[in-house]
Amino acid sequence: MAAATLRSVLRRNRLLPLFETCHLRDRLFFSSSDVAAAVTVCGTMSPDPHFMVEYLVNSCGFSPSEAAKFSKPLARLRSTEKPDAVVNFMRSRGFDGAGIRKVISRNPSHLCVNVEKNLAPKFQFLRDLGLSESDIVDVILKDSAILRLDVHRSFVPKLQMWESLLGSKELVLKHLKKRMWFLSFSLEKRMHPNLKFLRDECGIPEERVSSVLRTDPTLILLKPESLRALVVRAEELGMPRHSQKFMSILKSLHMISKETLEAKVELLRSFGWSESEFFSAFKKLPSILSISLESFRRKMEFLISVVGYTPSFIASQPIILLYGLQKRVIPRFRVLEMLNTKGLWTRRGKFLSYVKLSNAKFREKIVLPYKEKVPELLDILRAGDEQ
Repeated sequence: MAAATLRSVLRRNRLLPLFETCHLRDRLFFSSSDVAAAVTVCGTMSPDPHFMVEYLVNSCGFSPSEAAKFSKPLARLRSTEKPDAVVNFMRSRGFDGAGIRKVISRNPSHLCVNVEKNLAPKFQFLRDLGLSESDIVDVILKDSAILRLDVHRSFVPKLQMWESLLGSKELVLKHLKKRMWFLSFSLEKRMHPNLKFLRDECGIPEERVSSVLRTDPTLILLKPESLRALVVRAEELGMPRHSQKFMSILKSLHMISKETLEAKVELLRSFGWSESEFFSAFKKLPSILSISLESFRRKMEFLISVVGYTPSFIASQPIILLYGLQKRVIPRFRVLEMLNTKGLWTRRGKFLSYVKLSNAKFREKIVLPYKEKVPELLDILRAGDEQ
């Protein structure tokens, strides 16, 4: 099912035989061909050393100093035929002057390629996948290295792999739009070794790996030695590989340095958490590491000083730290506080249970029944929405 969504694109681009030579499941953890795209060789040496400098200034808008720098890889060009074709093609596909300069400055040799054989097929393939013209411009500006990839030998196996991992073409396109650079990473050097390591040595099922990659595909693109070091780091914190949350823990540790982690431990210790309480909370909810130091500080101060929670209770229910303080926690506390002051709130229940309610449910159950007697309740919620 995962491969089916690419079939029409592959058929239109005459790539279906290549696509059908491998099974998705076999390719998920074992090697496949990932040959670097051939770069079109430029012409012979230009008789005029200032030839391309002038071209880059007059036709592309570079400053003389920039043009002198970027013209060096183009010294063998004898005419503007190829550069003109590349620049005109990019303009016709929606690139403005700044965008063209950005692509050239990253790799001037892009001006040497054959448009019909090299650039046009890539743009057509991306368009057939479902990317709009503006999407294609955006993703190339984020990572122009994809212009060096071969459609047959690189795009197809990588897209096939990502669709198998993420589970749908829609998710592949979503991540393509946000981080096209993930197509630049080698299957053999990064993805296959990492997936095999997680499966064979860490014992993590494929489904668990995929569930984390759907939100953060960058984890699988680490250098294999970096991923191994991350696993060791998690184990040093007392996180066993067999834990169902081990992949989520790796994801959280990947996003934070050791120094920042230590700073967060120290901050929460200053509020009364023991180190064991911190790591207990982390095991329950690895994503709490994404909370900034300042946000940790403000939330702990409010929950302890105003709500009256003990540090140990917060450590046992870390989910409350993930909710927005200004837009959710404080307004809901003020609503319940006002109802209590007016003697209208007689039902018992933990404050956390009201924080967990959806916005619609909170209004329906807590606010609307009292809107006539206490119209200020809606104002409190609106004030929170405006924060």
